[in-house]
Amino acid sequence: MSSYNRRFFLGLPLAVMACGFAPAYGPNGPAKGLRGAIRVADPGDKAGFDLVKRLEERLGPAQADRFDLTYTISTDAVGVGITPDNAITRYNLNGAIDWTLTDRTTATRVTGGRVESFTSWSATGSTVAGLTAEEDARLRLMRILADQIVARLLATSGDWLK
Repeated sequence: MSSYNRRFFLGLPLAVMACGFAPAYGPNGPAKGLRGAIRVADPGDKAGFDLVKRLEERLGPAQADRFDLTYTISTDAVGVGITPDNAITRYNLNGAIDWTLTDRTTATRVTGGRVESFTSWSATGSTVAGLTAEEDARLRLMRILADQIVARLLATSGDWLK
């Protein structure tokens, strides 16, 4: 039977508050003015549509249009599971997004960067199953990359969001 001190867990919230922690979207949080303040560039393809949809889910639809977020998406499907007969049974979808957040009033870049990740899918079923799995992998990749962008925006918002 393990023994632990319950007072430690009861005092933990006080210790976190004492170190200056504040919820990102809270009243004193660094990202309190971020929701609805970013207009994401219009999508040009299905990957862009999936990315913009996820960014707007996380950041809210643009209302104040204080910042513009532009992006460039690159993806590459690579066969990683190969049988002795040279048939590909599994694919990795590598993706990267270069993004920039610009202040609309000053037209200056406030933050940006590059996010990268990958997803996979199996190609061992029927043609329809393989195409559906690929489409799902592309959607998952855009959601992962959008979440990475939002995480970076939240982490750095205290430096550029005033």
